[in-house]
Amino acid sequence: MPELHDAPGGDQRVLAGRPLRPGVVLAQTSRFADDVWRLEHGLLQQHVKTLALDFATVPERYRLHAKQLCYAMLAGPLPPGEKRQSLLSIRSVFSELRRFLHWLDTRPPATEQPDLATLTGGDLTDYHRHLLALPNVSAREHARRAVRLFWRYRTGLTDPLLIDPHHVDSWSHSKRPKENTTDRVPEPVLGPLITWALRFVDEFAPDVLDADQRWRDYRSRFRNGKRGHNAGVATNLQSYIDDHVRSGLPLPGYEGRPNLQFIAAEIGMSITGLLRRHRNTVLDAAALVGVTEHTWLGTPICGRLDNTPWINDIALTHPTQSIRKLARLLQVSCYVVIAFLSGIRDSEVKHLRRGCVSVQRGSDGRAYRWKLTGRAFKGEPDATGTEATWIIGHPAARAVAVLEKLQPADRPLLFSHLAHSNAAGSSKTSADQAQSTGVTNAQLGELVRWINDYCARHGRTDSIPLINGQRWRLSTRQFRRTLAWFIARRPGGSIAGAIQYRHLSVQMFEGYAGTSDSGFRAEVESEQALARGEHLLAMIDGHEHTTLAGPAAEEARRRLDGFAGQARFTGTVLTDPHRLARLLRRADPAVYPGTFATCVFNRDKALCHQHRDSHGTTQPGLGDCRPLECANVALTADNTAALGAERDRVDHELAARPSLPPLLQHRIRSRRDQISHFLDRHVPETG
Repeated sequence: MPELHDAPGGDQRVLAGRPLRPGVVLAQTSRFADDVWRLEHGLLQQHVKTLALDFATVPERYRLHAKQLCYAMLAGPLPPGEKRQSLLSIRSVFSELRRFLHWLDTRPPATEQPDLATLTGGDLTDYHRHLLALPNVSAREHARRAVRLFWRYRTGLTDPLLIDPHHVDSWSHSKRPKENTTDRVPEPVLGPLITWALRFVDEFAPDVLDADQRWRDYRSRFRNGKRGHNAGVATNLQSYIDDHVRSGLPLPGYEGRPNLQFIAAEIGMSITGLLRRHRNTVLDAAALVGVTEHTWLGTPICGRLDNTPWINDIALTHPTQSIRKLARLLQVSCYVVIAFLSGIRDSEVKHLRRGCVSVQRGSDGRAYRWKLTGRAFKGEPDATGTEATWIIGHPAARAVAVLEKLQPADRPLLFSHLAHSNAAGSSKTSADQAQSTGVTNAQLGELVRWINDYCARHGRTDSIPLINGQRWRLSTRQFRRTLAWFIARRPGGSIAGAIQYRHLSVQMFEGYAGTSDSGFRAEVESEQALARGEHLLAMIDGHEHTTLAGPAAEEARRRLDGFAGQARFTGTVLTDPHRLARLLRRADPAVYPGTFATCVFNRDKALCHQHRDSHGTTQPGLGDCRPLECANVALTADNTAALGAERDRVDHELAARPSLPPLLQHRIRSRRDQISHFLDRHVPETG
């Protein structure tokens, strides 16, 4: 039995020793004896509003076990080799602790619940079998890691787990998957989503911002309206009504009646004064000209969609066209653009503040690089995060500029609640409180519904489709994962049409890969490896590797035959990404497909600037490839066609009129001759 620390209890504060939010003192925080421990007082990330451990949901027999373990992770003496767990991690694991303790409490056929100290390897094997009902390996591993905490922190428990689950055979065979298991957004969903998000940022934003300012002016006039006995106000009202009667325009309406509050604000009168003295005047005018179904703000609509206005007007209240809804959709569209086109995490997006973008300009004054400065949290020792800078593209910078206009000047956080929202007016919400992840996920769903409703009403075909018959459920975690996939594979289609993706991907990868502990380089490299593996297996499946040309063709055939053997290739393409990743780790043939050449990498022969990946493996510098000179080159039919097309393009340049300058002609003709000689040597039939 290990030596136990003094058992906690009573009035001990569970957040002792942790930094607290501004304005919170330790005496206000949860005690060990409480059934619910409020953890948000120790959370310094502004987008997390509430966080709690509810021990009333744990079986009474094991409630003290759960409390002692959580206290050990939160504030107790740390066992040797352990680091203090983050509050979010503890809350995440709490659900799995509860699952395990419920299983123990209800496990038949025992007549009483066992102590943790009496559990055997057979008991843990039984729980391992119980976890097989969970939907995937990642969920099972998360549950198993939680149980092991009762062993890792055993010195803080009066009834500790005395065997290390890793020493139980059934548990030791499974290891944590290294592959990123977060779903990525399917391309059929992402294409229209990015397109519509950019439309909001670039086309619709000026109209929404104008309507937002009109709404602010209305709110200001409504709150500061004059008393109704002012003679000048009565004249203003009569002039307002005469204009509507003369032009036949209906009065602003709300639920079939004149919107007296809006009319009062328009003429600078209090609603009380209008009701007492002029209500009948307004009702008589409404009987003549009618009222609108909704109260429209009447701001000009300048945004265009296929050369026509995207919307007729923006209203105070409306199912699809209210300023509250459209401002919310604009904000979440900015989130989509920033999150996907930067790769930064949700917590990092939520802590972006006014003035976070800086611009670098060339000697001609043109902007060529945009930098985003914010705070990074993951892996950082400081709970308040550390300052970080990312390189982004112009679309993400434009989205930040829109948010700076959308938020009131006194709100520094770009993703704090908007002035129209109910949360913004809550006494519990400060100007420095960011939206929670749950709120953003709900708004992503709202954006998809609005897009599809809009497309249905206007007969458009660029809606967001179902995936396998179901609406894809977007979440904030998916954008970073998806960006890594797209940088690695560079697809075309609708996304390439929506943005200059290839150019942006280089900028974003450069920016994020240089950020400490971001892990983004490893994610991109993993996706690039999978894409390469899929390409190589497709080559083998089509027997393309047997018809390669070029100086390294024979070596490529030998390596790919060996790769096929390692994969136990039987004529079908291996599609499981986890198996393919394992195969590449075990037997990577170091063959790298490219446009003009296929690199059969041998570091001793390479002419490129080689580099090491995040695992320390030397790789070719494909951006510095010299295919006409390097001995590592093999040629597929596609490579040969690309070289032939490049030669034809050069011929077209040389034949163009007016003629190119002599020096440039000489250089281009030399390149054409190099391509021709290379093809003649290695693919004679193309000469």
